[in-house]
Amino acid sequence: MTLNGQKIAVLMESDFYEPEILYYQRRFAEEGAEVHFMTRMWGNDRLVFRGHEHRMPFEVSESFEDLDEYALREFAALIVPSGIVADRLRYTETVGELPPASQLLRRAFADPAIIKGIICHGMWLAAPIPAVIRGRRAVVHNNLLGDLANMGGVYVDQDVVVDEDLVTARTGNHCHQFARQIIEELAKRSSRRHAVLS
Repeated sequence: MTLNGQKIAVLMESDFYEPEILYYQRRFAEEGAEVHFMTRMWGNDRLVFRGHEHRMPFEVSESFEDLDEYALREFAALIVPSGIVADRLRYTETVGELPPASQLLRRAFADPAIIKGIICHGMWLAAPIPAVIRGRRAVVHNNLLGDLANMGGVYVDQDVVVDEDLVTARTGNHCHQFARQIIEELAKRSSRRHAVLS
């Protein structure tokens, strides 16, 4: 299996796009990856989120707020999905403080060994940390063209765009192409590591 033993984190909240999340759950596992759906737990052991289209329930029991530097480095990829997930995750209790999910994303961007996957409206999560997108090639949902420009990103009119450790996709309906590209990028990195060790 291409991604045997690699860990992929997918951020979660309510109003997720069901076909996308279900696709990640199965597709990455098919390649041997461990898929971890993570969120802010707000002191709970588990939370049940509802999808945007069909109100499908999805239970999450892992907190991204518990990830220290060593735990974060265990992940090969961090995915910010489409739907309203990013908007919900960029809530902050204290004006002037970065939302915890944006803090996590900034930490991930500081480590080029972690692939950052941002699809559709997921780019909202990067709005409070525009420096991580400035000068980077990316695609977003058409509704976020202004947001990407305000962050200093370089819009590329393709369904999926790769800029080094950043993989972006246009909409949730492109999740299959997006996932395939992430798998390919992780496989390339794995091959390079094996070549160095051989």
